[in-house]
Amino acid sequence: MPQKPTPRESIIISDAEIEAARRRYAERLRTEPLATSVRYDEPTDKVVIEMNNGATLIVPRLLMQGLTDATTAQLWRGAVAGSGTCLEWRDVDADFTIISLLGGVFGGKRWMAELARRAGSTPSAAKAAAARRNGAKGGRPRKVAS
Repeated sequence: MPQKPTPRESIIISDAEIEAARRRYAERLRTEPLATSVRYDEPTDKVVIEMNNGATLIVPRLLMQGLTDATTAQLWRGAVAGSGTCLEWRDVDADFTIISLLGGVFGGKRWMAELARRAGSTPSAAKAAAARRNGAKGGRPRKVAS
């Protein structure tokens, strides 16, 4: 197995390897969902992403890490990058891959964990009613030591 080069060693890449990488990238751009435009919709406070396949992805701004404190002017300056594979907001140093957004990933691990924590603690009339019904039945069963 070849050893990894040290930082001072140069890596030699053949023309064939470069051409193969270009072909893989071209195939990826041909088959992968890509962003064609991004805009901020102020009335709904959402980011609207138009895709190359005719779909539109709409994401609430407050879900997107790095955009929660952005000004309206900063939000309008979002741009498509990486031939449509990424979105960027340079003013606030926020970047997202399209594949991640399509998968429901709106930030790093900590950010996503906090979103999940907040979602689980969201009060609603249905949750309150269910808690009352369960409480009337005696509440959650006690754990039994084994």
